[in-house]
Amino acid sequence: MTLTDRLPPAPDPDALVEAFTDWAYEERGLSLYPAQEEALLELVTGGNVILSTPTGSGKSLVAVGAHAAALARGERTFYTAPIKALVSEKFFQLIDTFGAEKVGMLTGDAAVNDKAPIICCTAEILANIALRSGPGADVGSVVMDEFHFYADPDRGWAWQVPLIELPQAQFLLMSATLGDVSFFREDLTRRTGRDTAVITSVERPVPLHFRYVLTPLHETIAELLQTHEAPVYVVHFTQAAAIERAQALMSVNVTSREDKQAIADLIGRFRFTAGFGKTLSRLVRHGIGVHHAGMLPRYRRLVETLAQAGLLKVICGTDTLGVGINVPIRTVLFTALSKYDGQRTRPLKAREFHQIAGRAGRAGYDTVGTVVAEAPDHEVENARRLARAGDDPKKRRRVVRTQPPEGFVGWSQTSFEKLQNAQPEPLTSHFAVTHAMLLNVISRPGDAFAAMRHLLEDNHEPRARQRRHIRRAIAIYRALRTAGVVEELPEPDAEGRRVRLVGDLQLDFALNQPLSPFALAAIDLLDRESPQYAMDVLSVLEATLDNPRPVLIAQEKKARGEAVAAMKADGIEYEERMALLEDVTYPRPLDELLHAALETYRSGHPWVEDAHLSPKSVARDMFEKSMTFVEYIGHYGLARSEGLVLRYLADAYRALRQTVPDEAKTEELADVEAWLGELVRQVDSSLLDEWEALASGAGAGEEPAPPSLDATPTAVTANPRAFRVLVRNAMFRRVELAALRRFDELGELDADAGWDADAWREALAPYFAEHGHDGIGTGPDARGPQLFTVTEEPERWLVRQVLEDPEGHRDWGITAEVDLSASDEQGSPVVWVTGVEPLGG
Repeated sequence: MTLTDRLPPAPDPDALVEAFTDWAYEERGLSLYPAQEEALLELVTGGNVILSTPTGSGKSLVAVGAHAAALARGERTFYTAPIKALVSEKFFQLIDTFGAEKVGMLTGDAAVNDKAPIICCTAEILANIALRSGPGADVGSVVMDEFHFYADPDRGWAWQVPLIELPQAQFLLMSATLGDVSFFREDLTRRTGRDTAVITSVERPVPLHFRYVLTPLHETIAELLQTHEAPVYVVHFTQAAAIERAQALMSVNVTSREDKQAIADLIGRFRFTAGFGKTLSRLVRHGIGVHHAGMLPRYRRLVETLAQAGLLKVICGTDTLGVGINVPIRTVLFTALSKYDGQRTRPLKAREFHQIAGRAGRAGYDTVGTVVAEAPDHEVENARRLARAGDDPKKRRRVVRTQPPEGFVGWSQTSFEKLQNAQPEPLTSHFAVTHAMLLNVISRPGDAFAAMRHLLEDNHEPRARQRRHIRRAIAIYRALRTAGVVEELPEPDAEGRRVRLVGDLQLDFALNQPLSPFALAAIDLLDRESPQYAMDVLSVLEATLDNPRPVLIAQEKKARGEAVAAMKADGIEYEERMALLEDVTYPRPLDELLHAALETYRSGHPWVEDAHLSPKSVARDMFEKSMTFVEYIGHYGLARSEGLVLRYLADAYRALRQTVPDEAKTEELADVEAWLGELVRQVDSSLLDEWEALASGAGAGEEPAPPSLDATPTAVTANPRAFRVLVRNAMFRRVELAALRRFDELGELDADAGWDADAWREALAPYFAEHGHDGIGTGPDARGPQLFTVTEEPERWLVRQVLEDPEGHRDWGITAEVDLSASDEQGSPVVWVTGVEPLGG
């Protein structure tokens, strides 16, 4: 029975509280804590609530109460969170609570059941709705989870805008780390005319115990395991350190034989790919997890699922587990109390400490939680030396103490105790004015000038910054008028507008990639007859995507390494080499063309001033190198960032699907689209399955299935077009390696088929004797479909890749068999080379 079924027919507060508490107890087995009861009473009587209670104190249940109250009043209610994963998780939970017909989700990509009375979305989505509709927006109630993101320098504006622009709404602001919120209480009451209750509680349902230890990290973990304080989350502030610690623990028997069998049973046929996947497989089967933002989503979900089942005794990770994901952790172990924030190493802030420490001890799992902080390594070593000296004062005086490294930002037991008692830092405003903001406000009914004046003069910024925002808004408006994007009207129109947009501006430009319209215009500049057309279209789209920084750094590093080797071979001196290296960077296809085109485009579309064009080659680089995902990750050493790489490739695929019109798609470009989609799906189908379900327009009442741990992607051979491109790329990969005479790498690919490095070298010797050292072409013509043939049989494909020789004879080729069932098992073509020889030989 859903909570919707229990709601009273009339919005009577007492009846609503009774119905909710009965549902919580009978359906969830939960009795409300005093803070939850107080918050619920405020919500059902129409007040705003600022809920600042510790992690694990049931804020999510209060949010459900807020949705129920709005639903009973016939109002539309929005739930916002900072990350899409948390939005998606909440979407499925609310479907279970209220029923599929009552819940929808909005993302920047698509929408499902977007007319539902309960909507889950990111903060930016609600902010854009507030800008576009203002007080007229169909928003009766807003639940803002993780509200401390209000202070985020880049995204904080999205948490502030709804507070300013939705005075008709009731607000529930929630976080475990808000600090002093008296400003928000007064501000919300003034804006909405509702009483605002601040509900805080220092009492955790599961109390925390704190310890500062002077033992080496591995000994600390061993002691926590022995004293039954697992599961332990070992917090590192770099991904590399988390993985190294997890691997170091393989020598420790962290779990029982029974748990190892349970882990194996739960994992089942879960597919681990080469590289980090194999490492993770060994770790989790040993009872050790790894969790960080660079992992594939399905790997993180696996770790979370095993942890929720109580089967992982130790999880080594970064602070990514501190944002909203519900994983039972008994002990949080800090390896340090300082972190590098991208600019400098600094001590942890109180908010950061409490956000992470709060994951320890979960209601329903534990009666107590533990937070342990490791002393710095030099303190641990000094404690060990003093212990060896015993109680003898003379020996202790003679102990030579280890000093911290130069520039080390340290911590101590005193600073650890201060963090425990420190209140989170006050939340600071980070308002911003953009072209998209003005266009949203101008598109709403009513007086846009008055609306912008309100937004600019009644935000939370100090007056000096408000003046800067006003000057920027005036400059943006003048640019929009000069470009003819907006025009002023001599008389207000029927909806009260004194200024309006000219022509048809895409209604969702602010919710999606702002440079997508530019990409469309740039594609029209390309030569459709060029053999590079498909790759150039991909480069146009990649230039509009966010930079995957680890990939670009790795590309530049490899490019510089290869450049140095070439310059050394040419005898170039060190100083000149260093000077020349300044110009070596990651690949930037169409750089000059695209920046010149953007300058022209900007004159008529000034809102792109806020967007950043960044030519780069990741998807194109992978295609042109004919690499699989695993090969690409290995080539650039990106094992710790494979999740980021895959998300980037998924974004490139979506851009290709959504942005490029059908009339601009050649056969070659359609092949690239099919290849990219299948590549992403086979690595981690969850990134596309949910998006494509949303994009297909699921209707009201249709309950989408949440991602399943056991879900396996569709057989790779089920998409013949995509599989053909994957096979063609696998064959051309061998052509490229042969052209470079990289026989060792060829041997690594094909040793199982009997083609080791020596076999490849011997087979190609007659070819190179005939055509010369550089006798294998690798350009667009060489990889064209006309040089690739397939004979399809029920269990296998027989394929041939013809080599492009300088004379154009095309009388040599590589032949192979493709095992179809093995390919489906692996998720990529399983190719068995059968010959490298003259055609007909």
